[in-house]
Amino acid sequence: MDAESQNFLTDHQLGKKKYEAEYSPGSASFGMSVFNLGNAIMGSGILGLSYAMANTGIALFVILLVAVAIFSLYSVHLLLKTANEGGSLVYEQLGYKAFGIPGKLAASCSITMQNFGGTISEVNPANRKHSHANIDVCVVFCSAWYTNGDYLVLLVTVAIILPLSLLKNLGYLGYTSGFSLLCMVFFLIVVIYKKFQIPCPLPENFINITVNVSQPQVNTTDEECCKPKYFVFNSQTVYAVPILTFAFVCHPAILPMYEELKDRSRRKMQNVANVSFLGMFVMYLLAALFGYLTFNEAVEPELLHTYSKVYNFDVVLLIVRFAVLTAVTLTVPVVLFPIRTSVNHLLGASKEFSWPRHICITVALLVCVNILVIFVPTIRDIFGFIGASAAAMLIFILPSAFYIKLVRKESMKSVQKMGATLFLIVGFMVMIGSMALIIADWIHNAGSSDEHADGH
Repeated sequence: MDAESQNFLTDHQLGKKKYEAEYSPGSASFGMSVFNLGNAIMGSGILGLSYAMANTGIALFVILLVAVAIFSLYSVHLLLKTANEGGSLVYEQLGYKAFGIPGKLAASCSITMQNFGGTISEVNPANRKHSHANIDVCVVFCSAWYTNGDYLVLLVTVAIILPLSLLKNLGYLGYTSGFSLLCMVFFLIVVIYKKFQIPCPLPENFINITVNVSQPQVNTTDEECCKPKYFVFNSQTVYAVPILTFAFVCHPAILPMYEELKDRSRRKMQNVANVSFLGMFVMYLLAALFGYLTFNEAVEPELLHTYSKVYNFDVVLLIVRFAVLTAVTLTVPVVLFPIRTSVNHLLGASKEFSWPRHICITVALLVCVNILVIFVPTIRDIFGFIGASAAAMLIFILPSAFYIKLVRKESMKSVQKMGATLFLIVGFMVMIGSMALIIADWIHNAGSSDEHADGH
């Protein structure tokens, strides 16, 4: 064996020993990791995918969804390879090794803002779904205190979200994640079933109420209304793109799950991501397709609310509402986990685990989320803007930047580094484009509000 090979093996063994000394073996099985990652990917956003398909067309939607899935998996590949080469399974630590304090702050702030906004988007729909479900049972419990959405948010937070969020390891959440995904599978089955129950064309009064006035298809014939469209371009198409772009955001949870994976290796964690992404891709596609085929251009931004226009009271849909509510609620602890880790590193906490610090950070985060959800309903617009930039940072910019900086054994002229550089450029384009669309939406809504006020 030559000297170069001996040196390489020695360095590799030293790195491996350091790696094993710094991190204890994980305990989460492959299946539990798949459930947890799938739960981190899945969210209330699945309810808006049919609306996105109605404003892009089936073919364009599938193209965008496939592209997003491939980009997200490539990002996971970059992140895992960088973690191995950089010798750390902590996102913030990779940022520090790559760019010092600015890199650590960029990673911490992006993770905190993206997941904090994500947590709010999960708790806020929980409030709305409770309200819609309570309308159906109002004939029995109309005056009960628990029909108030704010009280229900607090009750669900204290009784369900807080205990699950206090768990020390993500592996324990595998069972609740599995149940959460099972609830979403039930939702998907009902969406497919209702496609063959609801007639097309829909009743005339329903179409007049629900069809977007900006769409010219209102006066079309019944055959045209029931004919699916493969490519659609209208004023709402640009707003459908960000929905799809961030359909697979789960990257803050990748490294914590990698650290807890039993008998971990980069290949094994990549397989976890592949299985989770494939499962979510199929669920996204089927939910969007059958929801769109049921209502066509009459579909609303929230799919379940569209069904309530057809059925005044339906037991199956009532059960589905509670199933989706359960799934969304059980997603919050998984999403909250990376925020707590990020806050720990941002505050410079010691590596030793501390229950008091763990509990205080968890309670403080949930208190902030509940205050914002209850008292500042328009905060979703602000976090939509911050979330768009943070998500682009986490999917495109940070993984590729860390890869370029920390993986030194590959030259900048290599295919891998050139691909990462191109990915970095695409990330900046996506971030700038998404923020521009959101700002344009704000300006458009503000202008519409002013015109409406002048008219009265």
